Amino acid sequence: MLFAEGFSFRNFIVDTFTVFIFIVWLWLLISVLSDLFRRADVSGVAKAIWVVLLVVVPYIGVFVYLISQGRGMAERNAEQAQRARNDLRHVLGVGAADEIEKLDRLKSSGSITAEEYARLRARVVQ
Repeated sequence: MLFAEGFSFRNFIVDTFTVFIFIVWLWLLISVLSDLFRRADVSGVAKAIWVVLLVVVPYIGVFVYLISQGRGMAERNAEQAQRARNDLRHVLGVGAADEIEKLDRLKSSGSITAEEYARLRARVVQ
């Protein structure tokens, strides 16, 4: 046995750390799999190879995917977030003109500075 002394503070800390590492790895695995299956630029065979790699050597597979595809994952997540924002604006009926009008009111009331106004307006116009 690794710790033959029974329940102790050291065992508690080691168990807590082990559970934490497992949860982080599980979160990374779910992130990798969701990114992998959302991709349209990867063939079904390549996806199957990645899944086999993730099942056979899970820790190494997750780290290899993160190292090789990390930048693309970030770009795809940013694109998905932008699409979700645009869809939400469309559903709510809020357009760029409405947001610029709100920014104008905030600027005229003194709630935001001219620099903040310019930065936020540039973000809305994108």
